Amino acid sequence: MSYSVKNILDTAIEVVGNEAAAIAKMASGLDENFSGVVRLIYEGKGRVVVTGIGKSAIVAMKIVATLNSTGTPAIFMHAADAIHGDLGIIQPDDIVLCLSKSGNTSEIKMLLPLIKNMGNALVAMVSQPDSYLAQQADHVLHVAVDKEACPNNLAPTTSTTVQMVMGDALAICLLKLRGFTAQDFARVHPGGSLGKKLYLHVSDLIDPARKPQVSVHDTIPQSIVVISANRLGATAVMDENGRLAGIITDGDVRRMLGKWQQFDKLTAGDIMTKNPKAIEADEMAIKAFNLMDENQISQLVVTKGGKYEGMVHVHDILREGIV
Repeated sequence: MSYSVKNILDTAIEVVGNEAAAIAKMASGLDENFSGVVRLIYEGKGRVVVTGIGKSAIVAMKIVATLNSTGTPAIFMHAADAIHGDLGIIQPDDIVLCLSKSGNTSEIKMLLPLIKNMGNALVAMVSQPDSYLAQQADHVLHVAVDKEACPNNLAPTTSTTVQMVMGDALAICLLKLRGFTAQDFARVHPGGSLGKKLYLHVSDLIDPARKPQVSVHDTIPQSIVVISANRLGATAVMDENGRLAGIITDGDVRRMLGKWQQFDKLTAGDIMTKNPKAIEADEMAIKAFNLMDENQISQLVVTKGGKYEGMVHVHDILREGIV
């Protein structure tokens, strides 16, 4: 069947509208059952074991990842593998969260009595409130779905979306109860751009061996040599007392060439930019990037207690993959 652009967009809009409506309906139905599950997990001494079958199992894995990254210990257990040895994952204090649209699949029916015999609290995230899963569970999170976005009402689409959103709601409520901070997030996300934004400081980026500086009385050739040797595109300029007086960048040198025909008598102090943009060494690296971006510059003077410590270049930050 050939589709026009309009037909394609109409279908996409219908899918998004279907799923958005289901999320809104779920939100309006949240009640004390939801808050009871949040309190159960928050006050629990064990982990949350999240299980499911089919597409619900994939959503379960995502919920586990979100819980772990926001301060709630969790582990995934595939419902089909559970009856072949993976039940050993469940420890006495663990809470089991079982995801299923129908709540009546054969794997779920086989698994639930085993979990009940172990004595663990069982939470159901299910669309059918009269299902076997809902009847066996200690707590029910109702994720009602009138119709899948699939035109045949078969492929799990809307149902998995509302499961995902319910999982996010649980995780964020628990995050707030635990007082989980950005620093906590960085602790469990040491790799990747997210973690680096939260733990990488400017001091981690500057190279003590590359600390370009000249005196206000140094010549232009001397200044250019220092700039070239350190490959930061700039050098700090220090006054007679060893304090930061300014900065000379590649751009300052180019402007000098356009302004003066002869520069043999010029000094660093003549062409420097006074009061350069600077950042303290203990500030976050992402703040340095934002400062450079806002001012359309490529490097920042780094200070510690007002004393010149070195220089950070935008390439130093980009190399770390923060942005």
